[in-house]
Amino acid sequence: MAEPHAAPWVYLASQSPRRRDLLAQWGVRSELLLPDADEDAEALEAVRPHEPPARYVQRVTRHKLDAAVARLERRGLPDGPVLCADTTVALGRDILGKPTSKADARRMLRALAGRRHQVLTAVAVAHRGQVWQALSRSQVEFGAWSEADIRRYVDSGEPMGKAGAYGIQGLAGLFVKRISGSYTGIMGLPAYETAQVLRAAGLRLL
Repeated sequence: MAEPHAAPWVYLASQSPRRRDLLAQWGVRSELLLPDADEDAEALEAVRPHEPPARYVQRVTRHKLDAAVARLERRGLPDGPVLCADTTVALGRDILGKPTSKADARRMLRALAGRRHQVLTAVAVAHRGQVWQALSRSQVEFGAWSEADIRRYVDSGEPMGKAGAYGIQGLAGLFVKRISGSYTGIMGLPAYETAQVLRAAGLRLL
C-alpha cells in the first residue's frame, strides 16, 4: 500500500493567527516568517494618493512577499514556498485600513454601519524564483449599529489590528446582514484562491 504523502508546508509571512488557523484546517503546516525588529513592515501598507483599492492590496501583498523572500535568504533558512496575504476594506474608493486608535475605529464603523462595502484579499506565493498571485473580492452588508453598539465593540479590543476595524469571525459577525463572495477571504485568507496559488507552486493539497 502506498504511503500517504507528507503534509504540505509553507513559510507564512503574516502575524495573523486566523491565517495560520485556516491553513491548519486545510492540512497545510506553516512556519512563521515574521519581520525582523529593524524592518518597518507598517510602512509597506501606506496608501498612495488616488490608488484604487484592488491595486493597493495587490501592491502591498507583493511588497510584503518580496520582503519575506529577502528575509528567508538573509536568515539562511531552507528553501520553501513563502505565502503572503493582505486584506483591505473599501467603501467605494475609500480604503479603510487598520484603525490607529479607538476613535479611528469608531469612525470607520460609523461609516460602515447600515451600508455595503467591499473586502479585498490578495494572496501570493513565491517559490524557486517564481511568484503566483490571486485576488478575492467579496461584499459585506452591515445592518444598523447604534452608537452604544459601536462603543462596546471598540472597547472589546477586537477591531484593533483589523482592516476596516472589524473581524467577521468575531462579535462583528452579529451585525452582518449578508455577504457575497468568500467568507474565508473576508477573514483574511480566501480558500479557493489560496489553493490555486499553492497548487501552482507545486503543493499537493487534499
